[in-house]
Amino acid sequence: MTTHSYYHAFLNRDRLVQIVDEDLDTCETLSVLFRLEGFQTTFSRDSNSADTAIERRPPDIAVINLVLGGESGLGLLRRLKALRTGAPVIMLSNTPHVDAAVTAMKLGATDVLTKPIDNEHLLGIVRDALRRDVHLGAMNDGRRPVEVRGFSQLTPREREVLQLITNGQSNKEAGRELGISPRTIEVHRARVMEKLGARNTADLMRIVLTS
Repeated sequence: MTTHSYYHAFLNRDRLVQIVDEDLDTCETLSVLFRLEGFQTTFSRDSNSADTAIERRPPDIAVINLVLGGESGLGLLRRLKALRTGAPVIMLSNTPHVDAAVTAMKLGATDVLTKPIDNEHLLGIVRDALRRDVHLGAMNDGRRPVEVRGFSQLTPREREVLQLITNGQSNKEAGRELGISPRTIEVHRARVMEKLGARNTADLMRIVLTS
């Protein structure tokens, strides 16, 4: 797995953190914490509301309690990982629960934290996760699929531009094929690189190839 050693907080303005916890105080406290870090936030207190929010806009980061109204938060974790967006998912536990924590990690959780939450530790985990462009999915038949964070955020046009770039076409050639100007291609390319966390074209190629 390849990692980047940088974290750009200014990109957080476009990143949505979804918090799912029965406890309103937890939701509000974490929401303030992430907003101070520059993120957009939304929170739900049950899995149904969370599912609706995910359908509306899949989160870039999720913080989910292992227990939601008698239900397991693991179901929500499974549904998020099935989207293959590469979004980091941190699970919360009201009390230490080793078996559930192990299951969550096998399902692709980034980490499992027991309350009370150490805010700086949580932010550290999120920052580390956002430095990485490649994440592991849920274990299935002894194998783990690779997820590339950011691909799900690309528009259809951005995906077309990415395809042409990775085929080695210049801005001029790609523009001719898509019927748009080289300058517009350049704008799309910049957005693709920002969303995928690529520093340059070579970095973008590596991200695509590792996926």
